Amino acid sequence: MAFGVTRQELVKWKTKAANGQIAFLTHFWYDPRFPQYKTVTKAACTHKETLIQWGRKYGLKEEWIHDRQTFPHFDLMGEWEKRILREEGRESKLVQLEQKLCSGNQQRTTN
Repeated sequence: MAFGVTRQELVKWKTKAANGQIAFLTHFWYDPRFPQYKTVTKAACTHKETLIQWGRKYGLKEEWIHDRQTFPHFDLMGEWEKRILREEGRESKLVQLEQKLCSGNQQRTTN
């Protein structure tokens, strides 16, 4: 389940991916299979070969692509997410979400 993404961010992500560019959408996320992760970044591109080649540069395997939707994408989590976003110069949204997590945890401990 996704949280913390605006409609504008979603539209921008879809547009960029549909234009054959690698598009990033970072948001809060909860999945009981991965309780240790609080965020995920979807790296998408409708030109699957472009996505495959981009992923190889980071050691991502083609079989990890989620191809169930209109927008094929890799789900980036944990250290993969941090490293790739940092190398791509796209970590600002992740930093923003992590700060919200930290401030939320601080508020709970002081109440």
